[in-house]
Amino acid sequence: MATAEITPEMNHFHVIHPLDDVAEQKCSSEGLGKIAMTRPVRVSLGVLRAYLIVMTLMLGYHVLDLAGVLRSIH
Repeated sequence: MATAEITPEMNHFHVIHPLDDVAEQKCSSEGLGKIAMTRPVRVSLGVLRAYLIVMTLMLGYHVLDLAGVLRSIH
């Protein structure tokens, strides 16, 4: 996003494009280690993972069914 500086005269803006702006230092996640999770959080994430896997398999089945691939197998 471009930043705008208001001049003291307040009659125009000086716009700086993000590619021309000074680069900022990025945060690094090196050496942070694992996040401590409680049992309910771990179970919730496991259930979410299972749900996403099942939904992906159902989507794949639906796409193959629409493409007619599964009709040739039956």
